Amino acid sequence: MRGGAVAERAAYGWRPWIGATVRRVRPLAGVVLGVLTAAVESLFLLLAGLVVLAVSPAPAVRRRVGAAMIGYARSLAEGERRRLAVIASEPTPPPVRASGPRVLGYLAARLVPAVLGAVTGGLLVVGAVLAAIVLRSFAAGTLTVADLLLQGLVGAALLTVNLQAMVSVAALDRRLARGLLESSSREALHQRITELAVSRAGVIAAVDAERQRIERDLHDGLQQRLVALGMLLGRARRSGDPDRTRALLAQAHEDAQRAVEELREVAWQVYPAALDHTTLDEVLTMVARRSATPVRISYDVPVRPARPVETVLYFVACEAVTNAAKHARATLVTIEISSRDTEIEMRVRDDGVGGADPYGSGLQGLARRVSAMDGRFDVHSPAGGPTTIRVGVPCA
Repeated sequence: MRGGAVAERAAYGWRPWIGATVRRVRPLAGVVLGVLTAAVESLFLLLAGLVVLAVSPAPAVRRRVGAAMIGYARSLAEGERRRLAVIASEPTPPPVRASGPRVLGYLAARLVPAVLGAVTGGLLVVGAVLAAIVLRSFAAGTLTVADLLLQGLVGAALLTVNLQAMVSVAALDRRLARGLLESSSREALHQRITELAVSRAGVIAAVDAERQRIERDLHDGLQQRLVALGMLLGRARRSGDPDRTRALLAQAHEDAQRAVEELREVAWQVYPAALDHTTLDEVLTMVARRSATPVRISYDVPVRPARPVETVLYFVACEAVTNAAKHARATLVTIEISSRDTEIEMRVRDDGVGGADPYGSGLQGLARRVSAMDGRFDVHSPAGGPTTIRVGVPCA
């Protein structure tokens, strides 16, 4: 037992030294890896320039190719930010939101730390070779102890300068990423104001569209049924035949029940009152029971989210189920809701014919609802299917 305790204390004593060594080696490994990635990025910039130049006579093709190249450049920039985060032991950074020219400018500017990193790395290799030569000469007896000590002092000084230079190159690499890929406070504030202005306009448009839809549902559905109900009651009052009166009253009673059901449906489309008493998964289960298309629900949210979040997810799910039944001719709709960090994610997928227009009024209304919650809304519906709607809403 005593020997095990001593071994454990010895291992624990080595841990701080190992951790400090790893922290010192990380910047060096990051500089070396940065040189390799810069070579790939330089080749990408060269090929991208040649491709864009080749398709320049066709403006439409040039725009599509340019957009694709910016997307690839953004992926490379995100890879660089992840590399820098790992080196600095920082959390994974958010996606790059900088403009295309700034991303391309960052990839071009990375040539500076890459060249400096290659020079400092090459000097380190040369120093290691010279140190090996000195040691070999001392072992062969052609070098005295005094000369060995002198060479060791000079080599240690040069090694310190070289390592400090590599650390400075790593710091320059991080400074370039922050300066070119991250917005300044003023730019971030301006971008946020623009997003809020667009979101507010979208919410107003969504509210107007919702009002028009409710008015249309009331006018074309419930109002017509109430008019017919009044006519039936009028005929029953004027009828002198008791049997016919009973038949008319029975029909009027059925129409009144249908009117109540339609009114309840309209009210549910305005606001799902059931969320006041139960959770989102149970409300969606009710929607699935009323749907003509089978609906499969997966709900993995340990803590119930806020009411506005549930309401937004409810409307998106209902619209997706309705579209799958009416337009996509789907045989199955799958709704998956889960929580990740501080976000609630929902994926609605149907096996229908696809071809949904993400810029249609219905989906755009849902996108505006999600945007008002600072969420993200994505529709992928290729011809032939399947259609997938992904929603992410922030939730503390």
